[in-house]
This record gives sequence, structure tokens and C-alpha cells, in this order.
Amino acid sequence: MKAVIYNLGCKVNKYECDSLLKSLKERGHEVSEDLVYADLYILNTCAVTNEAERKSRQCVGRCLKLNPNAKVVICGCASQNDPIQFSNKENVTYIIGNADKDKLVDNLERQGILINPIPTEYEDGFSPEVVRTRAYVKIQDGCDNYCSYCLIPYVRGRSRSRKIESVVRECERLSDVCKEITITGIDISSYGKNIGSSLAELIENLTDIDCRLRLGSLEVNVIDERLLSALKALKKFCPQFHLSLQSGEDSVLKKMNRHYTTSQYFEKVQLIRRFFPDAAITTDLICGFPTEDEESFENTLKFMDEVGFAQVHVFSYSKRGGTVAARYKQLPAEVVKSRQARASEVACKCKERYLRRFVGSTLEMLSEDLENGYMCGYSRQYIKCYINGGESDRLYNVVVENIKDGIAYCKIVEELN
Repeated sequence: MKAVIYNLGCKVNKYECDSLLKSLKERGHEVSEDLVYADLYILNTCAVTNEAERKSRQCVGRCLKLNPNAKVVICGCASQNDPIQFSNKENVTYIIGNADKDKLVDNLERQGILINPIPTEYEDGFSPEVVRTRAYVKIQDGCDNYCSYCLIPYVRGRSRSRKIESVVRECERLSDVCKEITITGIDISSYGKNIGSSLAELIENLTDIDCRLRLGSLEVNVIDERLLSALKALKKFCPQFHLSLQSGEDSVLKKMNRHYTTSQYFEKVQLIRRFFPDAAITTDLICGFPTEDEESFENTLKFMDEVGFAQVHVFSYSKRGGTVAARYKQLPAEVVKSRQARASEVACKCKERYLRRFVGSTLEMLSEDLENGYMCGYSRQYIKCYINGGESDRLYNVVVENIKDGIAYCKIVEELN
């Protein structure tokens, strides 16, 4: 049988898809991650925004255009949130949510909707296939933050952590076959709280891992000297800190139910730079939150410039039914769109300023694919690099010669493999 495992969501979804891919391969099936002709499509859906949920629904039609007779199986956040939106789709045979994904391949012959309760303990039945130079290791699931705009705690459940020993074993296995591991989860900052541990303790147990290690998105309150010291002790830590911000205005942060102020955020950025002077500080920003007035938005733009982010993912606020913010008076769509455009412009300037610091510097690049005639890859700071020549899945020291459109054009100095 030909099967497609298709990810419509985050890195946690990607980790889960890699595990499903491996399970199908072990059963002798031909499997792809791309939307190609297949007999079976498994869609791991997303519900972080209305647009993400819409794309999840549309993907069923995209699959059936490739093979009108194919079976389609749905799982993930969108089906956890509302399985009925998929039940009337042609050829959709089986729908689950986020529980029991690790057992999905064993149950492909089932039919109908089966949305089981989200577990209260970490499901450790995943074992991903390594399909590229970079692997993901999931250490945690769920979220306890209940930000007023976010649906994720309702579709992923409460925070629950994987045992340290299990994480270490998987990192050891993957480090033998790939050159970079990204530690991921729904809220990795809360790692360990339900098992008497912490993210810092986990990192302290990864000091023998001999490949690049990168952290997924972090909450600002997890940053302290113990965590930074543990990261500093890693053999090949990638100093990119994705610190979730969402707004640069304290009154908006409070309405978002974010548990920090801008001054506290900035203090943690300074602490990071004390340990890692060249660290990339990246973030997410929501434009057009219902209580965000023009002055609040201007303060956010100023704060972006003050922090000097290496990259900002700028989003428009998306109203999600069932959240606290959905009850607030919403801003006009044209205001939200305008603010997103203005914030994106500031984000580009911040990124350009950060990248230009590295002209003439040597970076370690992990090459991945050909793109626009160049070999493309990323530095430890997650700077996108282009080089002439070279091969994929290689580590190179490269000198940055020029910056253009957010890309570092580099020259190979030496191969490190």
C-alpha cells in the first residue's frame, strides 16, 4: 500500500508524523511525507488559528484530487476541537483527536469518530523515523498557561512530561544518525513540573550528546542561570532562543493572560546575552488583539526595536471560539491587517540589523538542500546560509560575505564532518 503522512501543524505534529511514518514502513508500506498519489492519507491537523483549521479541512479535497478512491484518516488538534467538520468529507473513514496517536497505525481499519479523553500522563509510544539531517525529540505535551487567545490547552490537555531517561535514550539513538536535534513540545518550559523535575535538569542529563542541540519555543519565565549554565555545558548547543512575546505592551499582555511584563522579558534577554553574546533571540507576535489600541501597538514596535530580535513571526490575531478573548470586542479587519504589515516591516529591519553583525564572521553551517542554485542550510544561530558547492547533510565552517533578503551568502572555509 502507498501511504502519505501529512503534517499540517507544529514541530510536535512533525515528531508524531515521523513516528507514524516509521510504523507504516515497518509494516512494509511505501510512505511519503508529500502530497502525492496514495491509497491512504493520514492528516495530522492544526487548530492554532481559524486559517490553520480551514487548511486542514481543505487538505481532504487536495488528497482526493490525487486519488478519488483513497482512504483519508484524520487526527490532531482540528479534529480534537471539532471532529464533525471532517465527518461529512468524502472518503474520510476514521477520525481521532490527539489521544492514542501512537496507536493509530494499529487501528487503520476502524471507522467513524473516536475522540478519546486526552491522557493525564505522557504517551511514550512514539519512535520517529529520521528522514532528514535534523530530528525532533518530543519531551512534553499539553499546556497549563491558558492564554486568553489560545485554544491549545483545550485540545492538547494539561502539561505532562516524558521521563528524563526516555528522552536521553532517544537523543543518544538519534545523535548517531543525524547532526542536529531540536527539543520540542507544546510548552517545553513547563517540562518536569508533573514529575518533580525541570527543563534545566533534563539539559544537565544531555551533556554527552555529540550532535547539535536546539531548543523549541520557550516561555520567558523558564530562563535562569541554572538553565543557561546547563546549555553552556552542552557539547554543541545552538544559541537560538525562541522566547514567546506576543505583545510589547504590558496592559495587552495582562489581557492575554501572559505571566510577565516587558521589563521582565527584557531582563531575561540581557541574561541570555550575558551567557551567549551572539545568541539569536526570536519570537512570535500577535497583531490586532482585541484590547490593543494604537498606542499599545506603537509601544510594541518600539519594544521590538529595543530587544533587537533576530527574527519575528508576525501573526494576525485569530478569534477562537471557547477562549476568553473571543468574548472581547474585536478590532476591524483592516486595522489588524495594517498592523501586521507594519510589524512585519519592523521585524525585517531587526533581522537585517542582527544578520549584518556576522559579515566577515565564521559560522558553523549544517547543509540541507539545494535552493535557488545554492546549497542551503542553517548556522547554530539559525541564520539561513547559502554557499556555492558543497553537499547536503554536511557541517561546514563558512565565512559570511554578504547579507541579502534575510540570507547570509557565505564561502566554505572547511568541512567539519
